[in-house]
Amino acid sequence: MTLYLDAAASDSVSDTVIEAMIPFLTQAYANPSSVHTDGKTAARALSAARESIAQNLGSRSNEIIFTSGGTESDNLAIKGIALAHVRNSHAHHDDASSDSRSRRILISAVEHPAVAESAQWLHDFFGFEVVRIPVDAQARIDLEALQEEVHKGATLACVMMANNEVGTIEPVKEAVRICHEAGVPVHVDAVQAAGTIPVDFHDLNADTLTASGHKFGAPKGLGILCKRNRVGMEPLISGGGQEGGLRSGTPNVAGAVGLAVALQEACSRMPTMIPALESSRDELINAVLHAVPFARLTGDPNSRLPGHASFVFPGINAEALLVDLDTRGIEVSSGSACAIGRSTAPSTLLAMGMSETEAKSALRISFREPLSSNDRESLINGLLGSLAELHIKV
Repeated sequence: MTLYLDAAASDSVSDTVIEAMIPFLTQAYANPSSVHTDGKTAARALSAARESIAQNLGSRSNEIIFTSGGTESDNLAIKGIALAHVRNSHAHHDDASSDSRSRRILISAVEHPAVAESAQWLHDFFGFEVVRIPVDAQARIDLEALQEEVHKGATLACVMMANNEVGTIEPVKEAVRICHEAGVPVHVDAVQAAGTIPVDFHDLNADTLTASGHKFGAPKGLGILCKRNRVGMEPLISGGGQEGGLRSGTPNVAGAVGLAVALQEACSRMPTMIPALESSRDELINAVLHAVPFARLTGDPNSRLPGHASFVFPGINAEALLVDLDTRGIEVSSGSACAIGRSTAPSTLLAMGMSETEAKSALRISFREPLSSNDRESLINGLLGSLAELHIKV
């Protein structure tokens, strides 16, 4: 029997979500832009899904943009805001010195590649300076460094809500306050947070925020971008002008319905699920550290995602450990699923001050349901068996 402990990479889709989607694939399948009766039925379903998602993310329905996932949402937010800045600079004939001062993108040093590479794209093609804000040894953003940089001017600052590799929950609300005091808008990548911990777009006062459906029980290929109406943004996809002109293409009505149902399910479970997951997580962490004394917990020991435990095993190659655990029916990861096959060390762990060798020994264990004592025992036995197979003495 397989023990799946990689929910941070992707979660399963519930029967409720599938059942909610089926009518919009088989019956009410019309294009929601069509003016006939079936088109209007699809449009109403799309509108209802948008409203439900907005309520669960602390947003307004006219601030919700449907996308293909967290990666597209991050790209649209970062590139779209920056390109709007470029357009405005040209329109107002800004002088080179003032434009170069503001043509900067600030990102925390532990952002997901979807954020970091979008910023790098802006550097490569439009000359934006990319400034990486350092983090401490637990992956928390350095707010003093952020404050120093925003006062030098910037087009946008990017701060993730919760780190995908080590589970640290970032001080986003304080970061937003610091940036806004300097007149800098903020994009928040909430892909790992949405559906797992409460996310309130308006309470955070962020300018844009992303979520991805397959992290909380919707099918893959479905994402959300929350965007304040005050934020200027250029579209990256041209065409029919759907999603307020920011994301052209015929809307995926069934997908939007699935997103809404999955997010509603996840949010309704939070009051009981979060404490249960936190307890299960802490029991797992204690069990791993007891069984493997040289292992070290990574990320913030307290302010971390409830079903997320991450470690380094100095002296061990994590990929070899993963492969052996997989043969034992235990599926975990070495960090971001978007970086599988990489030969370099995880950038998050390097930013936390680890050596490349140590960073390559990282293991991430993530789950959306509390683990049973049998699950925990199976993991520990599997881990000890794999270490023995790799000739590692515990």
